[in-house]
Amino acid sequence: MAAVDHRAGPFAEFEAFVAGAAGRLLHVAVLLTAEPESDPPAARRLLAGALARTYAHWRRLRVDDPYEFTRRRLCSAYARTARRHPGGSGVLARLGPQERLVLVLRVYEGVAEEVTAAQLGLPPERVEALRAGALAKLRAAPADDGHAA
Repeated sequence: MAAVDHRAGPFAEFEAFVAGAAGRLLHVAVLLTAEPESDPPAARRLLAGALARTYAHWRRLRVDDPYEFTRRRLCSAYARTARRHPGGSGVLARLGPQERLVLVLRVYEGVAEEVTAAQLGLPPERVEALRAGALAKLRAAPADDGHAA
């Protein structure tokens, strides 16, 4: 994240956060929705909603971990709306919503199993089973779109 003049106020700090984190967060959303990166309207909507929530809580978050908060809001929004985003053509399109969430959090984002379990409201054993099953599915079926995670 770029250096920010804290005297410029919270909006400038938030803008700097977005400039530094939005690309990675959009990629997380694209992986979850399994949309093509060239045209991910659902992923953009998820990210916009998560960033709006982050901005609403910015005064508290700017001293904590705004990236973690935003990622949690993004994943929670996806979990609530996953049934509205069936299919997709991305590399994770053949996975179910929980499998996508677990794989993105555990593998792409490197979130600890216990933290992932707590965030998703699942036992750690279930998180591990979902991760293992998702990886097995991805290894078993050839990629149909040539994209990598």
